Amino acid sequence: MKKTRRTPENLSDRFALSLVKFLRFFADSFFKKRYGHRAVVLETVAAVPGMVGGALIHFKSLRRIQDDKGWIEKLLAEAHNERMHLMTFVNIAQPNKFERLLIVFVQIIFVIFYGLFYIISPKTAHRFVGHLEEEAVLSYTQYLEEIESGRLPNVPAPKIAIEYWGLSPNATLRDVVLKTRKDEEHHRDANHTFSDQLL
Repeated sequence: MKKTRRTPENLSDRFALSLVKFLRFFADSFFKKRYGHRAVVLETVAAVPGMVGGALIHFKSLRRIQDDKGWIEKLLAEAHNERMHLMTFVNIAQPNKFERLLIVFVQIIFVIFYGLFYIISPKTAHRFVGHLEEEAVLSYTQYLEEIESGRLPNVPAPKIAIEYWGLSPNATLRDVVLKTRKDEEHHRDANHTFSDQLL
């Protein structure tokens, strides 16, 4: 595993990190230790950047008739992976009607916000996602600690997770959280790398 936290190096980095910390404050206040429900909303947000970034790079590539250097495929794969996280944790947390409404609201707002953010500064947008994924790794680590301590039940993994990650039929929530955290580590490193490559 690479370095978990990236130290901001300039104003753009500090802005991205500050925005993530601001959002983290609301997530902590609203969900507290309800990690399954937190994961649902987190993955609702996390599934947006890859799709938005991939689409915008796709159109840019078409306009300029330039190669995308493989970014579109990577970003769309990230979006798909995050969507599968969402589908998995919806099965685990069983969100109520209010939480499902919150998912729709957050998704609409975040698509608009991130789309504008990416158009204005793709570099800062990728840095923001990198820092967002750092927080995701932290949240899943805390979730794992709650499961391993026995404070949260280590329920059987849902079928969708077993099929997606190729887990054993007797896999548990702990196995799912470990796989999800590993994915988030990859997205963290990928987005920081994307940001580093942009001027």
